[in-house]
Amino acid sequence: MKSSALRTPATFFFVSKPREFRDCNKMDPTIKGLAQSDVQYDGSSLRIAIVYARWNNTVIDALVAGAVAKLKERGVKESNIVIETVPGSFELPLACSRMIAGSHVQASSTVPDLLGGLSFSGSLSPPKAPSRTGTPAPGAALNLPKQPFDAVIAIGVLIKGATMHFEYICDSVSQALMKIQLDTGVPVIFGVLTALTEDQALERAGLGRGASKGHNHGEDWGLAAVEMGSHVRRWAEGKFV
Repeated sequence: MKSSALRTPATFFFVSKPREFRDCNKMDPTIKGLAQSDVQYDGSSLRIAIVYARWNNTVIDALVAGAVAKLKERGVKESNIVIETVPGSFELPLACSRMIAGSHVQASSTVPDLLGGLSFSGSLSPPKAPSRTGTPAPGAALNLPKQPFDAVIAIGVLIKGATMHFEYICDSVSQALMKIQLDTGVPVIFGVLTALTEDQALERAGLGRGASKGHNHGEDWGLAAVEMGSHVRRWAEGKFV
């Protein structure tokens, strides 16, 4: 038997989206973006690592080039810029963690190397996998860098697809990279683009297809690495502005 009770009509609320979500490409450039620092940080004594994922390599290549250009502009020596690559953004946290640890091993190593030592390429060309150096004569000291990394830039490009894969990777990578810098005390610059469309990714690498090419965020990440590397050194000495 059907109930004679009347059903209360459902009430729907429509909330207008904020303007920045309605038209992301028309945001006021004076509001969005990294403000220039009043200090010109000197990176000549810093050692910086860049780890990049190879997914969406057209965008990745531009971002890496932008980061390297700004590192050099701030005085970071080419020999102190170490670049490594991993398959995808999901692998970035592990790579950052192990490279930070490995750089401390290099810096503290004083033991003669009889089996050949692990070395990072340090090349600005597409990096090769870590290689074993030739075994020196017995008693010869291994010539390793004596300075750990002052900062690491993690670069990846995630573009929304048809599944939840995008959301899972974005969340896990973001949380893991944050944890690494808090656990190690080494700044990890978040250079992972999380774009909803290909055009959004291209514009954030300075490769936009329209009249405006956008801005290469890799440049911001290079500047951030020098600034944060300088800050952490100063803070470690108990010096504050």
